[in-house]
Amino acid sequence: MGKQARIRVRRDRWEIEWPTVVLILATYAAWMGIACFLWPNFPVLTLAVLGFILAMQSSLMHEVLHGHPTRKSWVNELFVCLPIGLVYPYRRFKALHLRHHADERLTDPFDDPESYYHAVWQHQDLPRPLKALLAVNNTMIGRFILGPLLGTAGFLLAEAKLIKEGDREVRKAWLLHGAGLAVILPLVVFAFAIPLWLYLLVPVWLGQSLISVRTFAEHQWSERPDGRTIIVEHSPLSILFLNNNLHFVHHKRPTIAWYELPALFRARRDEWVAMNKGYVFPNYLALLKAYAFHPKEPVVHPVLRRARDTGRAFKPRIRGHSTYGTGTVPVPAQPPKE
Repeated sequence: MGKQARIRVRRDRWEIEWPTVVLILATYAAWMGIACFLWPNFPVLTLAVLGFILAMQSSLMHEVLHGHPTRKSWVNELFVCLPIGLVYPYRRFKALHLRHHADERLTDPFDDPESYYHAVWQHQDLPRPLKALLAVNNTMIGRFILGPLLGTAGFLLAEAKLIKEGDREVRKAWLLHGAGLAVILPLVVFAFAIPLWLYLLVPVWLGQSLISVRTFAEHQWSERPDGRTIIVEHSPLSILFLNNNLHFVHHKRPTIAWYELPALFRARRDEWVAMNKGYVFPNYLALLKAYAFHPKEPVVHPVLRRARDTGRAFKPRIRGHSTYGTGTVPVPAQPPKE
């Protein structure tokens, strides 16, 4: 390799996407500044604004795990290593979400870690009150209110099971997460003087609820994988979601930076819409009007996993993540026997 080629490779590896860097730094600065200076005089406003900031940080974690803003994964991880959202370890989010990007397995109750669908036999084994909660959780209002609680509970139970079984990668991810919490929790409780229970109840819950607006209808079952992912064309929330309202485009081009997605969509709009079989909404208000109190999808998958079986591509480890769309019930390593 010649000298010029080596220089070009080094530049490619260290290419920096400055809009993302600036947004990350601004998000953490806003989190600290608002908590320090706004909380003493405007506590209610502070808690609400912090919810939006935590939602933005969640969107930035998603951006980073896809290889932004640099070409060095360890550098990218450093940008979002402080877990101001408290719940989800970055490395677990990354591992599960990248597995979710296998489009041919989207919505599978076991092989897609972010599927909200259940296998029919799995759902039949659940207590009746939990079935009722899951049905409510499949409405848009239900997802906004209950999604953070159900998703977090299922996620933590499944993670505890993996740690108990000796999964080293999961354990390492949680140790790193714990190191980050050792920085964040004293700041929240002592430096900001925000009670931890209140921080969890409002900013953390609200942040996850805001993200659930995006994840509520991101995927549906379709025989063709391209028909499983939504496009929401316009929304004032698009900046909060880093343009992942154009979710089909993101799935087809997952390495494209967030600020490039709108132009890419506009340049080929008709083609994108045709490819995803018209699974398109003009905005999130249209989704709210249609599904505020009505389930958009059934809890039980309409086609896949209709019988108890072990023939799956992956050992099921968790029912999804979500700051980003999660299921709510841990799946056993093997299906229960008849």
